[in-house]
Amino acid sequence: MDVRRLAVATTGFCTFLNLYAPQALLPELAREFGVEAADISSMITAGTLAIALTAPFTGAAADVLGRKRLIMAAMFAVTVPMVMVTLASDVQAIVVWRFVQGLLLPPIFTVALAYIGDEWPPAEIAGVAGIYVAGSSMGGFCGRFIPGVLADLVGWRAAFLALAALGLAGAVLVAVLLPRERRFVRSEGFRASGMQMLRHLRNPQLVATYAVGFGVLFNFIAIFTYVSFHLAAPPYDFSPTLLGALFLTYLVGTLSAPLTGRAVMRFGRRGFMIGVIAVWAAGLALLLAPPVAVIVLGLSLCAGCGMLCQATSTGYVTASAHEGRSSAIGLYVSAFYVGGSVGGYLAGVAWNQAGWLAVVALSAAVLAIMGTIVTFVWSARPA
Repeated sequence: MDVRRLAVATTGFCTFLNLYAPQALLPELAREFGVEAADISSMITAGTLAIALTAPFTGAAADVLGRKRLIMAAMFAVTVPMVMVTLASDVQAIVVWRFVQGLLLPPIFTVALAYIGDEWPPAEIAGVAGIYVAGSSMGGFCGRFIPGVLADLVGWRAAFLALAALGLAGAVLVAVLLPRERRFVRSEGFRASGMQMLRHLRNPQLVATYAVGFGVLFNFIAIFTYVSFHLAAPPYDFSPTLLGALFLTYLVGTLSAPLTGRAVMRFGRRGFMIGVIAVWAAGLALLLAPPVAVIVLGLSLCAGCGMLCQATSTGYVTASAHEGRSSAIGLYVSAFYVGGSVGGYLAGVAWNQAGWLAVVALSAAVLAIMGTIVTFVWSARPA
């Protein structure tokens, strides 16, 4: 077994373990602090906004400073704001610590993706990126499910403290298993890295992929944030444990993402993405049905297709950027999390105006734009 793959999966796991931890608890936290749904969702958007602001600069720094040292420093440091959240007395303090947490996440996953592009042969990049995304989806599931269960048993503060301990254990594992980079080519300096970043923005394939990444997290944040409010309200009245259990649907992504490499090689990157987006649209339609079982099926399709799109897109970025891979990934991550922040805000507006139907319609419109970009801009060359 290549232990590097386990280490890479663990970086994704720890990132998303932290990032979406409050999501299943948002209805309960809104009641405890006496705020509206759109206000409490700022706990999510604070983290995604911080990532969007810092990811490109993190990538440029990693192209100068190297890979593993940045990954490890961030993985240990990110446990501190998670602990501080447990001590917060109001929503504003939680949002501040969530923003700080977001600032520390890009050195983990941005640099890990660049590490994949550096250390594996081109034919294996999509497959290893799929393993990373599988770890990410498992982390996203645990980050939502564990607090949901523990909140009912010991309270949300103890739940977040448990996540901090789990993240610390993951940092130790990566420190032991991930070797220092061997094929890393250092940029000549921060100015040279910045010029590489500007050249990435003149690459139409990269820019199109950044737009797709924007849409992927836009839809994830919109759907998986406001489905909690949809199902916490009558006639469903889900508890935090049941809301956390909804994120079992993330395991569909965990199982499917490692198959991305084979699927891309067989069907071509563009053809595969068009098919995945079509299935994703069908999943969105199922979310409008009243039965819980049908909603869960729709969420499963959305989770699986979203993870496949993410794995395919990140693999395409690392394969398309022939220099400054960290800064190329940083720009993708920035677009990805800007999409998440915008999705969280606009979905909140849609929810306040017209409820769940408006949120799903908004996501469907963004998905149609993604499909158009892939169809008409992505290269049809074999992967």
